[in-house]
Amino acid sequence: MSLLSAVMDQFERLRERRRWARLRAAGMHIGEGVRLPGSTMIDTSHCFLIRIEDWCFFGPECIILAHDAQMDEFLDAGRIGRVIIRSHSHIGARSVILPGVEIGPRTIVGAGSVVSSSLPPNTVCVGSPARVLCSLDEYLEKHRSRMASGPTFDYMSYDIRFLTRERREELIAAVAKSDAYIVGGHSATLRGDGDMQTTDF
Repeated sequence: MSLLSAVMDQFERLRERRRWARLRAAGMHIGEGVRLPGSTMIDTSHCFLIRIEDWCFFGPECIILAHDAQMDEFLDAGRIGRVIIRSHSHIGARSVILPGVEIGPRTIVGAGSVVSSSLPPNTVCVGSPARVLCSLDEYLEKHRSRMASGPTFDYMSYDIRFLTRERREELIAAVAKSDAYIVGGHSATLRGDGDMQTTDF
């Protein structure tokens, strides 16, 4: 990593921490070990109605809304509602979470989903509106089976920070035939070696 990249990375980490502090000061609950990137749009005017519990992860460009003003012109009123995201839930990139919903715990929401009603624990949910696709256990078993027979690569050797040209070519060749897996990223985060910024734990 170049010096400029390292400085930019530190700047981004500081900016994210300051944002989390501002949201918490405004009354939003953000638990420990949460991955809440800067691209996640938070309903700042009503963030005190949003609760994100420990170890929740968000992909890029998610939206979390706690109010709905669509009817304001017609009723001179807007709707507000709690948003509760229970522990160990994972929200895919560009998902939209609407007011008045509870997700999880241990629920995965697929990328691009629109969560307009509460989602049960221990499930994988996708779509617009998001609906249960399968149980979390079924989903994990499917991937365990694929990992047992397919190619896997160690995170600490194949993360973008350490990726050589040769290793990049290995990954390209591996996914030409089927999906592959990078293993050990969460463990690296727990050790403090990961590339992912999370709230303090």
